[in-house]
Amino acid sequence: MQVQSTLLFRRMSAPKLLLLAVPVLWMLKRIFLPYLWQDLKFFYRAAGYAKKIEQALKKCPWFSMLDMFHKQVATRPDQPFILYQDQSYTYKEIDLKSNQAAWALREHAKLKTGDCVALFLGNEPAYIWIWLALAKLGCPMACLNYNIRSKSFLHCFKYSEAKVIIAAPELRSAVEDLLPALTEQEVLVFYLSRESPTAGVYSLLDKVEAASQEPVPSSFRSGQNAKTPALYIYTSGTTGLPKAAVINQGRLLISSSISTLSGITCKDIVYIPLPLYHSAGLMIGIRGCIQYGATCVIRNKFSASQFWDDCRKYNVTAFQYIGEILRYLCNTPKKDNDKDHRVRTAVGNGVRADVWKEFINRFGPIKMYEFYAATEGNGFFFNYTGKIGAAGRSNRFLKALRPYEMIKYDVEKDEPIRDASGRCVRVAKGETGLLISKITATNPFTGYAGDASLTEKKRLHNVFKKGDLYFNTGDLMMEDREGFLFFQDRVGDTFRWKGENVATTEVADVVGMTDFIDEANVYGIPVPYHEGRIGMAAIKLKEGQPFDGEKLYAKVVDYLPNYARPRFVRIQDTIEVTGTYKQRKVELVKEGFNPLIVKDPLYFLDETNKIYTPMTQQIYNAILEKTLKL
Repeated sequence: MQVQSTLLFRRMSAPKLLLLAVPVLWMLKRIFLPYLWQDLKFFYRAAGYAKKIEQALKKCPWFSMLDMFHKQVATRPDQPFILYQDQSYTYKEIDLKSNQAAWALREHAKLKTGDCVALFLGNEPAYIWIWLALAKLGCPMACLNYNIRSKSFLHCFKYSEAKVIIAAPELRSAVEDLLPALTEQEVLVFYLSRESPTAGVYSLLDKVEAASQEPVPSSFRSGQNAKTPALYIYTSGTTGLPKAAVINQGRLLISSSISTLSGITCKDIVYIPLPLYHSAGLMIGIRGCIQYGATCVIRNKFSASQFWDDCRKYNVTAFQYIGEILRYLCNTPKKDNDKDHRVRTAVGNGVRADVWKEFINRFGPIKMYEFYAATEGNGFFFNYTGKIGAAGRSNRFLKALRPYEMIKYDVEKDEPIRDASGRCVRVAKGETGLLISKITATNPFTGYAGDASLTEKKRLHNVFKKGDLYFNTGDLMMEDREGFLFFQDRVGDTFRWKGENVATTEVADVVGMTDFIDEANVYGIPVPYHEGRIGMAAIKLKEGQPFDGEKLYAKVVDYLPNYARPRFVRIQDTIEVTGTYKQRKVELVKEGFNPLIVKDPLYFLDETNKIYTPMTQQIYNAILEKTLKL
């Protein structure tokens, strides 16, 4: 029988053998290498884009983000660049407005190359033309979160070393609270308005409108290169108060990679409901649109009820999201016109698998591009296959470009596990581990402004051999046997709620300032049907002091943005610590906020009555039934 089979194959012609081999090879590929063609195609696109960026940086003079903007102005001057409310601004109009702003700031703020300017604004067109104006002057911009106040504000401002702050007039109270400290530091403060109601604060908009529209000479920004700081974007990370991640010109240029890999073109209208002080909104959103001359739609604040009406109004074809946004959209009442829109692409991160499925089932076959990245990090993954629930995908080609590993991590001790020789231990496929990415000349970690120890804390030395260096992402991830990566949790003293990183040490400091509290242990707990984790504080009262819910409410409202305020408070007799005197959080997180499980006194932040009120089973049930909004 074997001889007959051999003779049969020998008598077959080459074309017939090929016809027989093709389906067999195709079947073997589907079984053993199901994503081969997608992997190769994505690698080709990613490598091609990286090559273009490399060539742009090697040009003399080098090619910057601002050069790309000028290219789009020359190519499509009359195409809408920014759509906001009922207003439309073309590429040429934004260019001219940024020229005016640059001349006004140069004259009235005495800016020179390298001077940092802090922007304290919400989402509006001015955010973009001021950013471009500063780029034309060679000045980096510090993107302040407009929710921060008091200690956090001064901390962020300090590390940017800004000489000037431009604030929205509606943030007047926050500015006036800190004006004495800013004046003492000889900081110039402007309102983005035609007049100023505050002594010591200047108006800016009137000066911009009176300024020249003439182009700003490139000599104003001479001497800059790919390593020159372009932005300071704040991230809580794992060490307390926000840290100013340094975004240099080279990183800003390459930040358009996500729009490139998502297939954004000049014909797209991209809806950006995310805050522009975030890297997602400014670097991936606005910067990504500049790369291809696309049109941006910005909104001052995300609205689930108005989202699809906006998409229809502006003929949106793509939008940015974080996981919470999709869940909010799925929670809106169903309508007959849910699929009546032109959206074909969504780009973002943090969406759960169940929300992903529900979203596309309800709103139509929108191509979802989920990715994993961090503002300051050097690791990047992209889900180019559409695998539901995966944060990204890797393969041997991509790993060669951006080396990374998953290592064992001791959650209780809050540190990587090392073996007897002092080296970290890789986890097996399918196991959860700490994601670390190798720091190399082509895959750098720029770090943070100010205190060098903040940058050093994110570096892992001698990981697998003496002298190697990795970036600690602070994220626990799992890579399955097919190469898909899934986000599991954050480590350390940070959790994420409503799209914002919350530093537990900062919140604990504020809670601990209340006169009847001896010690506070803050942590994030999961809530059913909600993305991320919500804040909870375990507190120990001072001896003989009663709990005062009104006083604590007033304290957290005065000092913390809404997303960082603990929604639940648990009173304990003692705050447990580990052998290294770190507060224990693991068991507290597991017990959550169920009054049937937690035997300690529990309180809930009642925004209606402005008090921390006793937590009841009724409140707990209302949260689970989604009738009480968090």
